[in-house]
Amino acid sequence: MKLYKLESSNWEAFFGTPENRIQRNVITIAQTPSCDAFLYLSNETYDELELLTSVPTGFIFTYCQAWGKNIDDDVVDRVIIDLRKKSYPAWQDQLDDIYHNGVDGWKATIKTTKDKYPKR
Repeated sequence: MKLYKLESSNWEAFFGTPENRIQRNVITIAQTPSCDAFLYLSNETYDELELLTSVPTGFIFTYCQAWGKNIDDDVVDRVIIDLRKKSYPAWQDQLDDIYHNGVDGWKATIKTTKDKYPKR
């Protein structure tokens, strides 16, 4: 997944207005304390956003408050793993998928999640 930064001054240009909302496939993971910038994860490419190679300083982690407030590259990798876990079907459903559709059918089901949340 790609890590992006969006300045709040560009928020409306990227997401649209309340009357004309633009749906984006991004997951908010952090923000600055003053909410003037946000960090997003996405599997898609967005030229309107600043693509980052690592987590910048000055951001508060917002994806899962129970994990703490600090964010770094290891936390971003942990978010991706968490998103994958939540997206996979329950193990009972996976076994049922194997029974009805074989291992190849199960692999196709699992590949959907792996493609949506690829490891960095």
